[in-house]
Amino acid sequence: MRYVCLIYFDPKKMFDGSAESNAVLDAAGVHGQTLKANGQLIFAQPLALPGEAMTVQVRDAKMSATDGPFMETKEMLGGLVVIEAPDLNAAVQIAAGMPFATRGSIEVRPVPDYTKPRPVL
Repeated sequence: MRYVCLIYFDPKKMFDGSAESNAVLDAAGVHGQTLKANGQLIFAQPLALPGEAMTVQVRDAKMSATDGPFMETKEMLGGLVVIEAPDLNAAVQIAAGMPFATRGSIEVRPVPDYTKPRPVL
């Protein structure tokens, strides 16, 4: 089954030039290669900083676009990784091994199979 790992971190801490932050950034590429070699990596993509983003909404058929993210937070969505794992527990273990987990947090979500019935809330 596929899982999306959403990587969140405080950019002021991640890009502070410290030895710890630089080690995480350096280790991320190596870890990605390991996941790829293990057949667990489907896709990985970093994201630009929120200052380069735009948020789009359409309400009553009117579009509005604003600079930056919708909410102000210390942590930002810095990237995403799509992995293959047998179940959620295995996916969480893979996410725990990601270097970014040491300086931020990783949200792990299953990718739904919409050939099956949609989720009901």
